[in-house]
Amino acid sequence: MRLSRLRLKSSHTPEAISQRLASGPTQVYLKDMVYGAIDGAITTFAIVSGVAGAGLSSGVLIVLGLANLLADGFSMAVSNYLGTRSENQYRASMREREQAEIEAYPEGEREEVRQIFEMKGVSGEALDHLVDTITSDRRLWVDTMLQEEHGLALEDANPVWAGVATFVAFLLAGALPLISFVANWIQPGMFDSPFWISAVITLFTFALVGVIKGRYVNQSYWWSALETLVVGAIAALLAYGVGWLLRGLVA
Repeated sequence: MRLSRLRLKSSHTPEAISQRLASGPTQVYLKDMVYGAIDGAITTFAIVSGVAGAGLSSGVLIVLGLANLLADGFSMAVSNYLGTRSENQYRASMREREQAEIEAYPEGEREEVRQIFEMKGVSGEALDHLVDTITSDRRLWVDTMLQEEHGLALEDANPVWAGVATFVAFLLAGALPLISFVANWIQPGMFDSPFWISAVITLFTFALVGVIKGRYVNQSYWWSALETLVVGAIAALLAYGVGWLLRGLVA
């Protein structure tokens, strides 16, 4: 505790603050990795469960699992890339719109700033001074409207890195449910029950990803792990049930 306080204090010296602010905000892609990993583990184990429920061979399971890793992982990464890029484009368009509105209706935009901070509890001379300060700097004025009126972050996220983070996490987590089957394919008879080993590995993966997600969203580690386990288990049971019910078609 004492060490963390010392670190916290050292990071809040004028020099440290100046250096940190000068370097700008750090892009964090943990969200993209967490949700890529969750989707990878769930969809791959759903395939494992469905194939096992249908009584198909390990070879078929490996082929379908690898196809899911590449195709679904790439699809999710591209979707994240396009979504992140679209958000950046939307931010840019809103910036242009706010700049145009300030040019055309400066008094109306000034009144918006006043009401925004009045709703936050600022009043009197402090409010007048705050409005004058913000509206005297065009970039600060536009940034304020983007954040306060539209709820947008000011910095763009890198869509390429967002997609890469999602794809890598999907591959890593999604490959784990296949390990026991691949091992049995390389060394026949290595595991008597590769499905149950895959299930245990997948449950551990769900729990681990849930813990990481809990840290990211400031949620209880235990609750987040349980939440991810339940979601994964439901997906696996549905896939297994469908495979079991339709196993006659394969036969």
